[in-house]
This record gives sequence, C-alpha cells and structure tokens, in this order.
Amino acid sequence: MLKKVINFFRKQNSLRYIAFGFLVVIFIGSGLLMIPGCVKEGVTLHYHDALFTSTSAVCVTGLIVVDVADTFTIAGQVIVMLLIQIGGLGVTTLGAGLVIALRRRISLKERSILQETLNLDDAKSLFALFKRVFIYTFVIEMLGACLSMITFFKAPDYAGPGQAVFRSFFHSVAAFNNSGFDIMGGLTNFTIAPYNNDVFFNLLTCALIILGGLGFLVISDTFRNITHFKKTSLHTKVVLLMTFILLVSGTLLVALTEYHRIQDGSFTWLGAFFASVTSRTAGFSTYNFSEFTRSGQIIIIILMFIGASPGSTGGGIKTTTLFVLVMGVRSIINHKKPHAFKYSISEEAVKKALSVAFLSLTLVITGTFILCMIERENWSAQSPFSTIDAIFEVTSAFGTVGLSTGLTPLLSVGSKMLLVIIMYLGRVGPLTFMSSWHSGKDEYFSYAEGVIPIG
Repeated sequence: MLKKVINFFRKQNSLRYIAFGFLVVIFIGSGLLMIPGCVKEGVTLHYHDALFTSTSAVCVTGLIVVDVADTFTIAGQVIVMLLIQIGGLGVTTLGAGLVIALRRRISLKERSILQETLNLDDAKSLFALFKRVFIYTFVIEMLGACLSMITFFKAPDYAGPGQAVFRSFFHSVAAFNNSGFDIMGGLTNFTIAPYNNDVFFNLLTCALIILGGLGFLVISDTFRNITHFKKTSLHTKVVLLMTFILLVSGTLLVALTEYHRIQDGSFTWLGAFFASVTSRTAGFSTYNFSEFTRSGQIIIIILMFIGASPGSTGGGIKTTTLFVLVMGVRSIINHKKPHAFKYSISEEAVKKALSVAFLSLTLVITGTFILCMIERENWSAQSPFSTIDAIFEVTSAFGTVGLSTGLTPLLSVGSKMLLVIIMYLGRVGPLTFMSSWHSGKDEYFSYAEGVIPIG
C-alpha cells in the first residue's frame, strides 16, 4: 500500500508537488493546533477555525477568525510561528525541495516550469539557492528580533523578559514573511495600533516587510553587486524600480485620500507610509482600515492585488507582472517590441503576465460574488458592511495580505472556507495551480489563423 502511494506521488509533475506540499502542511498544522495543549483552558476551538488559522499562517496571510494570543498557548503560538516560517519559505523551497528529496528525475519540461516558478536562470543552482535562502532568512530575522526587543521591552503591557523576547521573535518572523499575525491579544483589525506613533518600530517593521517582499534572488543579486548596480539582473532592476514606485505612489495616494484626518491629527504621514508598505501582502495595521474613506480602501485594494515580487514571501499578481503588462501596453501603442533597461521583453513573458492578471482578477471577482451570495441573508440594509468590504476581504485573502475592515471574524463557516480556498490559490498562484493539472501533451498541428476585431 505504502509503495503504491509513493509511486503515485512519484508520477506527479513538479508543480503538483508545490500544490500538494502546501495542502499537506496546512492540514498537519490544523491538526496540531487542535491538540489540547495548544489551546488555552476554557477556550473552545472549532476545527474550521483551526483550519482557517493554519491556512492563513501557511499562506502567510494574517486574516484571523480567532485571536492567536487569546486562543493558543505558547506551544500553539510556536506552531503558528513555524507554519508562518514554512509558508514564507515555501514558494522557493517546499515544492522543489520535495522533488529533490524524493530524488526523482525531472523532465526537461518540468525543469523549465520549475525554473520559472523559482525564477532561476539555471535549475542546477537549486541547492545554492536553498543555502542562500536559509542564510538570509536567519540573519534578517535574528537582526529584526534583536531590534524589536527595544520596543517590546518597554511595551505598555510588558510582562517580563520572556514575553518580550518571544514577541520580538514572533514579530520578526511574521514581518519578514509578510504575514500580519501578532500576539498582542484582542481580536482586532488594526494589529499593532498601540505602536502607531513609535517611529523606530514602524520603520523596522517596514524594513522587514520590504526585504521579505523583494524576494531572495533580488536580495542576493543586490548584495553581490552592491557597488556595481549595472551588473544586476533585469529582474532585480524591475523589482527595485516597481517597489520604489509603488511605495512612493501608495504613500501619496493614501495620504491624499485621508488628508482630512492628517489635518485633524487622527492620521499621520507615517501611517500613510506604513499602510502603503503593509498593504502589499504584509497585513500589519497601525490604523483601523474600516475608518478609511472608500477611496482610501480602493487604493489599498489595488496595492493588495499587485502584491510583492516573485520568489518572495508575499503574494498578489507580483510587481514584475504589472511591469510587463505596462510595457506590453506601451509597445502596442508605440508599435514597438516591449523592452526595458536595454533588454527586450519576450512575447511569452507578456502572455504569462496577461494570464496571471486575468486568472487573478477572475478569482477575486468570482470569490466576491460567492461571498456576497453566501452572506446575503446576514447583510441587511442596516448592515455596516458593504460590497466594497467583501472585495477588500477577498482581495486580502488572494494577495495573502491579512488586512481587514473587520468582516472576516463575523463570516459564516461557508464564507470562511471560501476564504481558505482563496488564500491557498493566492499563495500557490492561480497559473501555477492551473498548470499543475495540465496533461503535458504537446500539439503537433495548428489551426488556420482567424481574424477577430479588437477594441
């Protein structure tokens, strides 16, 4: 029986390992969280809430239906932290690691797909990548934890060095892996509000989020060519440019939509910058997003949909996808081949970007529609939530962000399971998931080309 199971998995393609790997970790995590020693005495934890928490952690989302600090013991919180760490490393290590660990021969086609998934120029560099990933992760998270202690040792609810140290490590892991979990206590949708005026802590958290969102390959390439930036790859240049543009434009747009609150002192420019950083898949919040203007929430939704960069700990359609789409549209308008930084952009890259954007948008629209259908009886005319809140929540789940207007904890079981599916698909990637079920049969013929008017 065991031999048949092993043979079954050996016959699967590489992308299915990535999809299956996340599922296995999610279900193992949900089972571990149900262990009595992981749940505080007097607290009742339903399995669907444990599954939601495990999915949110593994998909490094941060959406919560039960508070981690108030529901789980230290053992449970450690499990959540480990699930976040596994999920953050998962895109670049979990799926490929399973393939290599089973010592299965990878076909040329699967090797090509795996290289695209991990953003590698050469699949032979997998082991070297793993080594760099673990080194960078360990160094950055340790440094982040040590610096976080400066804040947590003087926290308003300081309860001893043990609590401060654990909070520091948990926060560093959650921030670097772009997961909005916290262990401050209290089921809220503005997780670190008590520190919204702590400039050092805000900037430290932003730095961890940005580093995690850049991607391990970009970090490695930047460090190797720190004094010769022109030698960095096209991927690195695009990611750094798009990250800068989105951070600056996001900050300005959020500040513009919330300018009336900046004037009356209930919001700050630091809050606008933090919102711009965290909305691209991190999920931490220093202000209540339900109090944002509708235009402000739309800006956050757009940033959540775009997300972080390929090979990073974040989700969304990715910064490079947006860049290629823009270059593709520009090339059509100018009647020239798309290019950037003295490199041509292939037609295949444009097609892939269009596919990712289309599938992602379809997932968000479909998810919002289903959520509204499930909750139609719970939303009356006097309900404080609207369709934009549903879009906000679904986009947050897809982009593995974790920001909320307060809707998620109030959803029915069916809606929670819907968000579980969306978080999973958002983390694995709609295109990766769909490609994993492709039969792989090549077509050796082509149809006559037809003409379809466009525009």
